[in-house]
Amino acid sequence: MNATGATAKEPTGKVNWVLFNPKTYATILYFLLSLPLGIIYLTVAITGVALSIALTPLFIGIPLFFGVAKLLDGIVKFEQSMIRQILGLPVQPASYATGQQSGAGQNWFMRMVRGFDGGLFIRNLLLVFLRFVTGIVFFVIMITVISLGLGFIALPAVHIIFMNEMQLDILENSLFSYFHINWTYNQQYLLYVGVGLVLFWIALRVVNGLMQIQRRIMYVDEAYQRPSVPVETPIYDSVQSLYYEHQEDQSTQGLMQPAYREV
Repeated sequence: MNATGATAKEPTGKVNWVLFNPKTYATILYFLLSLPLGIIYLTVAITGVALSIALTPLFIGIPLFFGVAKLLDGIVKFEQSMIRQILGLPVQPASYATGQQSGAGQNWFMRMVRGFDGGLFIRNLLLVFLRFVTGIVFFVIMITVISLGLGFIALPAVHIIFMNEMQLDILENSLFSYFHINWTYNQQYLLYVGVGLVLFWIALRVVNGLMQIQRRIMYVDEAYQRPSVPVETPIYDSVQSLYYEHQEDQSTQGLMQPAYREV
């Protein structure tokens, strides 16, 4: 029971000790690249679908449409594999079986037609659009919260540089002077650095939370929720094995019949 429960439990992929965890900084790199990647994905999707519809009277649009559907599926799987790699999840879950292609003797067009799933195509198209939207939103949120924390940490160094180079006191009209708090610059520096460290830690927690949201949007856990029975296992194999077992039982029963002696 314990082994079954352990295998059925889904991997969490949560990040602890965000300041010293490489997953956190890999997530930051992922969101930095999410903006250009989202633009590329959406451009490829819109251009491919529009060209396939426009070229349908020339017949070339039909295979192009199936090719775009296959490309969108590859984009979604690539994004899912990146998120699994960043979060430390299994790249190929044990419960996920790809299965062998049943139409090995058919040409590429017939295999593409048989492998086309309309619902999956619509879902992948929506995921690419959501990937573009979340790429912009999450990029802006991440840059804002991280810049806020790093700004407080770097404020003492910036103040010293401005004072020495340009004789400009950027802390002259700060909150300390407004409330008539007579703190020295060194005391203010310590406070700003402490507040910056707290804000930077909160920013990293926000970034990891955004990754968990992205994980759910991109259906990363879908592969872990599939049944553990491989899909490529033929049904007739189990029926054939039951048939052979039945024959063996009958043969053994025939050998073990009691012998009767004539009186």
